[in-house]
Amino acid sequence: MTVENRNPWTGEVYRYSMMSPAAIEERLAAAERAFPVWSGLSLEARGACLRKVAAGLRQRKSELAHVVTAEMGKLHKEALAEVEKCAAACDYYADNAARYLREEDIATEARRSYVAYEPIGCVLAIMPWNFPIWQVFRFLAPTLMAGNVAVLKHATNVPRCADAIAAVLREADLPDGVFGVLHMDNEQAAAVIGDPRIKAVTLTGSERAGRSVAATAGRHLKKCVLELGGSDPFVVLEDADLDETVKAAVASRYGNAGQTCIAAKRFILVAGIVERFTERFLAEAGKLLPGDPEARGSNLAPMARADLRDGLHRQVSESLARGARLLLGGKPGEKDTVYPATVLAGVAPGMPAWEEELFGPVASLIRVRDEDEAMEVANATSFGLGASVWTADPARGEAFARRFAAGACFVNAQVRSDVRLPFGGTRNSGFGRELAGHGIHEFTNIKTLYVA
Repeated sequence: MTVENRNPWTGEVYRYSMMSPAAIEERLAAAERAFPVWSGLSLEARGACLRKVAAGLRQRKSELAHVVTAEMGKLHKEALAEVEKCAAACDYYADNAARYLREEDIATEARRSYVAYEPIGCVLAIMPWNFPIWQVFRFLAPTLMAGNVAVLKHATNVPRCADAIAAVLREADLPDGVFGVLHMDNEQAAAVIGDPRIKAVTLTGSERAGRSVAATAGRHLKKCVLELGGSDPFVVLEDADLDETVKAAVASRYGNAGQTCIAAKRFILVAGIVERFTERFLAEAGKLLPGDPEARGSNLAPMARADLRDGLHRQVSESLARGARLLLGGKPGEKDTVYPATVLAGVAPGMPAWEEELFGPVASLIRVRDEDEAMEVANATSFGLGASVWTADPARGEAFARRFAAGACFVNAQVRSDVRLPFGGTRNSGFGRELAGHGIHEFTNIKTLYVA
């Protein structure tokens, strides 16, 4: 089957073919052969390979960034930062895996009792298009350092990103089969999940995709880690520094054209600062103009696909029909992937802007009476990925953040993923953790050994 994709800005069309069953079988067989070789290497040897991968990413940074921009429309400067973040993650796990995987002695009546972390085999990753390099390395660096091998089903609109990642790993002299790309559709992916050579699955994507993958993995008793959608609250208390808060709010909402699971999506404003925050937010958001993502001065990227832009506009239109007020934007651009920086006020229950994830450059402003109502609204969602609170009192902010029903809670800082900290959600935002020690342990056999 041939798949047709378009450059979101230029409209240039490119095509590629899905893999045949025989080609998929060849990749899975290669992974099976590679596992004893790779897991048999010392941590030092695996770390040396990952450092070569980091060097390769930096050497090819500009080339990789251009591929990202061509396939999903990310601003070139954002794509460069994404590649650098991947290189830093490889270096981090090369430096820290030994600490995370060290045997853990536990005192019992035995002569020795301890926990060992052992690799499990081949992990299938099903990854999204919005951070097409970082999402892969976020799972790949710890998974490989733990001694596992991996195969990747990437989103169908970023196949060249997948192949470029594979090329970087090949050039770093990883054994053949340690990492393989599977260009396949969802039906083929379901069959691969059931293959006995696949020991676990990790997915970053939509809630619907997560439910489907979890159901398939469950039928085959395969562990899975799911990082799904989010509707992150950005709570502003009355004592917040509005200059810094607004700057972070705009960056969090409109970076990557708003196509970020942990972007701030619901701005929950305590009475007393609503008008001042709104005025400053509109002034800053109004400076964002959709433009060529390759151009140095562009500050708002196109959306990745026309259907995504149309779906977002339907959510905005329905919210307006149900009583929301349009303060900025809201009119699709001439290019079918362009959507302007948009701000909605008066957002209330029953509107898509309240109930659903808006995966694009649309901010929802919500007025609340006080801190207690702010928390009530913040947690009034089926999601639970990230959340932030802004206040002049860090202790107050920390106490507030402890009450968020979310996996990543930030005080006076923009929600982000950091290789040193575990990352993941709760509720309909998924389960399991990536990054830090928690991430490297997810795909290991946490083995208890008891020596009497």
